Amino acid sequence: MSSTATTKTQSSGPVLDWAAGHGPVTGALSATTGAFAIATTGAATGMPPGWALTVGAAGALGHTVMGLRVRNAGRTLATRAASWLVGAGWTTWAMTYGPLTWAALGTLATIGVGVGAAARSAAFYEEAREEEAIAAEQRQIAQELSAERRAIAAEWVERIQRICSISVKVLAVEMWPTGTGYSLDLEPQGGVTYDRIAQHSVALSADAKLPHGCTAAATPGIHQGRTILDVTTVNVLKEDCRYPDDYGPLSALSGLPWGVRTNGESVSAYLREQCALVVGPTGSGKTNMVHTILAGFARAQDVLTWVIDLNAGSAGLPWVLPALNGELETTDGKPVRPGVDWLAASYEEAVLMLDAALAIGLHRKRAYQDLLAKANTDLLPVSSKIPQIMLVIDEGAEILVSTDRQMKQLAKKILEVIRMLRAMGVRTVLTALGATGSVLGNLMIRREGKVRVALTGGETEGMDLGKLFPGRRGLRVEQAPYKGSGFMGTPESPAALFKAWRILPNQIREITCATSDRHPRLDDVSAKAAGAAYARRWDADRTAWMRDLTPADHANDAPGEGLNLSALREQEQAPVSPEDEMLRRFREEIDAQFATAPEPRVPDEDAGPGQTSGLNLSALRGEQGPGWLPAALEAIKATGAEGMKPSAVAELVGKDRKTVRAALQAAVERGQLVYRDNGPHSVYVHPDHA
Repeated sequence: MSSTATTKTQSSGPVLDWAAGHGPVTGALSATTGAFAIATTGAATGMPPGWALTVGAAGALGHTVMGLRVRNAGRTLATRAASWLVGAGWTTWAMTYGPLTWAALGTLATIGVGVGAAARSAAFYEEAREEEAIAAEQRQIAQELSAERRAIAAEWVERIQRICSISVKVLAVEMWPTGTGYSLDLEPQGGVTYDRIAQHSVALSADAKLPHGCTAAATPGIHQGRTILDVTTVNVLKEDCRYPDDYGPLSALSGLPWGVRTNGESVSAYLREQCALVVGPTGSGKTNMVHTILAGFARAQDVLTWVIDLNAGSAGLPWVLPALNGELETTDGKPVRPGVDWLAASYEEAVLMLDAALAIGLHRKRAYQDLLAKANTDLLPVSSKIPQIMLVIDEGAEILVSTDRQMKQLAKKILEVIRMLRAMGVRTVLTALGATGSVLGNLMIRREGKVRVALTGGETEGMDLGKLFPGRRGLRVEQAPYKGSGFMGTPESPAALFKAWRILPNQIREITCATSDRHPRLDDVSAKAAGAAYARRWDADRTAWMRDLTPADHANDAPGEGLNLSALREQEQAPVSPEDEMLRRFREEIDAQFATAPEPRVPDEDAGPGQTSGLNLSALRGEQGPGWLPAALEAIKATGAEGMKPSAVAELVGKDRKTVRAALQAAVERGQLVYRDNGPHSVYVHPDHA
């Protein structure tokens, strides 16, 4: 097909563009052939010769007027007018004496060559004149801009000299493309370093009368004798900065964007070798920041995200629950994978996760020795086939400094992960409520967590920026009083003001759908090391807490029902420690042998007010149930293997579900019932039918 097209093109001859304008050659050729045609026709028909001269004069006048309107040069105007008049004169002469003589033809050819040469010369002159005009305009703009920059430079040289007592030389002034400020390249005199200027940042900003939220921040320059002074003139921290709609692929090796600087540029975290620490008090936007971090991890093609949140798993639920409930689907109708690869909301699940991470890291060290040798590196080459594991631990810094026995066990495992698994691609992101000495007192956090974020929200209590960003002067909480604003520092980018992106719940669902097929699978080597704890992480009994809303259902509590005996609820929700279990069993043995603690009589619910003997606090001991429990046990037994839901029992005995569930759970602990966990379809079954 291509050869046929080539043949057709070659046989069709040259293609003429009849819409194109005339150049010097075609213009001269057109003028001479036109004059010859008019002269021949006029001589043959007896046309008066003066008409040609009149037409030529009119053409010269018209081109002159048009040239003046477009501001052509005088040379161009004269060339065009002369061409018209000379052509008209030859036509008049040829019509009078005959155009078909050698003298007429030779003269016409000479006129054509002259007109072409003159037109070519005029075109060159016009081009040079236009280029000179453009250059002059650019020089004028540059001169005006240079004048503005010189004024800025002179202003800051004087200001730094007056406030900092430092003489500086301004080498360049760069205006930011976003129009929100500018940067000065300074060369302090006398061996002064950038930190001498940085410590006067607040005074310099005040003297420059910058708006609130704008600063003059000094950072290191191209070498130790140079300083970059970034001056923000527009407050970009005040307004919400929406998370970008681009959900394209990212990589842990190329950086994960977490927000924007005051100059409008995005700031990224490089977490292949570094851990991260995010601090922020309540109301500062820390939870939103966590979701922004999880969004970056979800978009990464070489990252698996594990989340530990002992506060009911709230940080990871929006990334997990819609996918597990089947509420989302991809564009091609496939089921959506959760945006988080593993979510732990309890101490037991967190222990399983940390143990799996440690097992993966230690096994990778042995199993990938050949790969490390082939790549000639001591860092595991992470990719979509061997993904990096990022542990996001909400309020993890508080876990590390907790005095609780269980939290100490978790802290020990977290520190082992941070200390031992850097090379094998397991890193952590910890959050904390404040930048205090207790949080930052651990050497491991300070040494490994070089990516640091402080969301201030204007809160001054517990926000010691000097401890969080040591060596970085001039940072003040008052500079970032808005929600989602604060300071971010990385080994690649010194600590400075930034604004965290605002991510909305619908965007979390969109990102979960858009990145479902992008999440890597845990490599076989790591999956084998993690074992069943990882493989069964989405089992119904391990995720039932995500769907079971009964413990939080307080809407059915009727007002005026009396005292709220929270012991029943605490027995259900709080894990029983070995010490508590031992104490309970010891108390049972004492009561059985010495009968020193008889149980209070269980009152009859149908008895009158005067027949009760006081409060029934037997729920604290968990050994007997309320008066309605025997009837409930009989009803459950009557249902056989099908069992009864807590809601059905509550409706039967006329009590709220919270109270009923607590009593039934206590009956399970005594062996009177069996709890069959099946998510929202969980039931209680009598032991005879279990």
